[in-house]
Parts: sequence; structure tokens; C-alpha cells
Amino acid sequence: MEKIKVFIVDDHPIVRQGLRQVIEADPRLALVGEAGDGAVALAQIKAAKPHVAVLDIDLPHIDGLELARALQNFRPPIPAIILTMHKEENLVNAALDRGAKGYILKDNALDELRGAILAVAKGDFYLTPSLTGCLVKRGQRASALQAEQPGLATLTPMERRVLKLVAENKTSREIGGELFISPRTVETHRANICEKLNLHGSHKLLQFALDHRSEF
Repeated sequence: MEKIKVFIVDDHPIVRQGLRQVIEADPRLALVGEAGDGAVALAQIKAAKPHVAVLDIDLPHIDGLELARALQNFRPPIPAIILTMHKEENLVNAALDRGAKGYILKDNALDELRGAILAVAKGDFYLTPSLTGCLVKRGQRASALQAEQPGLATLTPMERRVLKLVAENKTSREIGGELFISPRTVETHRANICEKLNLHGSHKLLQFALDHRSEF
């Protein structure tokens, strides 16, 4: 069986050493690289092609949340696990909004890291058990929004990606650059989203996206 290739990103060498020991002790896992800087990590991950990336939030140049989002633009996308000291619900939601597939606390890293990597590598989500309440609340809000806006179910995968980037207050040009499509194509997607969600007015889509960014 092919080993699961893992890349770790944390700006503290001692933390990386501990993570390295956990990964190297498991015969199912293979460490293919590590970095202490978000920008450096982005370039190295592109070359290393890991199956899973483990990211701290607080990183120089590109933080872990933005790095997790950038990894979703790879082909294929690289799933990220956020490993952090932060347990605030808004940060958990921010990580999931940016495509992270796992969120674990550093206090629990030695016990949970391997299980999180194995779960995420096979396509599942992993959240530190003490934070599962955040996921329940998120699901309840998403269900309520779906009932209020049934048109969400009709959005294409590309329209959903555009909507998520609108929720980050990005312009059509910025969205096009991230999705490798033209600004005009982005505008077409925006118009289609507005029609499906019955949103009218120049700023209604942005307002809707910002109000519900953790619910779609």
C-alpha cells in the first residue's frame, strides 16, 4: 500500500521536530517536506505533491488559512489539516470556509495527528472532539439557509467556488486569477448565481455572501 505523503508547516522548529517524530513513527505515513514560512511552503508543496498538508495558522508571509485556500487551487487539490492553539469558533469556521479538511489543537497533536491524517487522506473530515460543537452549529446554520434559499442546491461547483471567493470580498479580476478564468466569465457566474438565488441589486450578492460565508 502506498504511504500517505505528508508535508508539515510550522514556524517553530521544536514543534516541527515533534510532528516529524509522530509521522516517522507510523509506517503508513511518509514525511515529504517541512517549512516554517507560508510562502516557502507553497512553492515546496507544489514540488513535493503531498497527499495531506499539516499547517499552523500563524505563519510568516502567508498564514495557514490562506495557505489552505491556495492548496485548493492545486490539481488535484491538497487537503489541509490546521494544527493550532486557537480554539475560537470563528477561526474553526474560517479554516473550513477556506477548504481545510481537519482542525486539531496543538495540545492534542501527539494523540490525534495520525488519526487526523489518515481520516483526511481518505476524504473524511477530522475535528478535535472538543470542537465538534462548532461543526454541529455550522451544519444547523447551513440547513436553515438551504431551506431559506433552495436555489443553493442548483449552483454548479464552479458557481459555489465563485460564491466562496465573493464572500472573501474579492473582485471579479481577483477571482478570475485564482480560478484561471477571465473576469468576464466570473461576471457570468455571478449573474447566474444572482438569478438562481433571486438576488437583485448591485451589492446584493456580496451582502448575501458576507452574511452567510460559513453556511454554504
